[in-house]
Amino acid sequence: TAGGPPGGDLLAAGAVTVAPARREVWAHGERISCTPGEFRLLEVLAGRPGQVFTRSQILERLHGFDRYITTRTVDVHIMNLRKKIEENSRRPMCLVTVYGVGYKLSDGGRPSRPGGVRHEP
Repeated sequence: TAGGPPGGDLLAAGAVTVAPARREVWAHGERISCTPGEFRLLEVLAGRPGQVFTRSQILERLHGFDRYITTRTVDVHIMNLRKKIEENSRRPMCLVTVYGVGYKLSDGGRPSRPGGVRHEP
């Protein structure tokens, strides 16, 4: 559905917006469908736009969600999310790999906001 994300407390990083209370994700103004694991991963990354997370850090934050998650599962979630949120998943601009370190959700060059939280009226 077009039209953009709802108001309320939102986590925003560049073209990606996460509405945690509504369990919704928007990319480039379009609502996208996510699995629970994909949603939680985006929620973690969007909470700290521009911060690089190692696979281990991501697993720590997802622990308790799925005790069987592995670093390979993180990579698969990243790959699937790129297909959903990137305009060109082969040249990601939103969900970026920092080689040898991990992943980050790009803030799109915007000035950073503390904690990546945007409060809407």
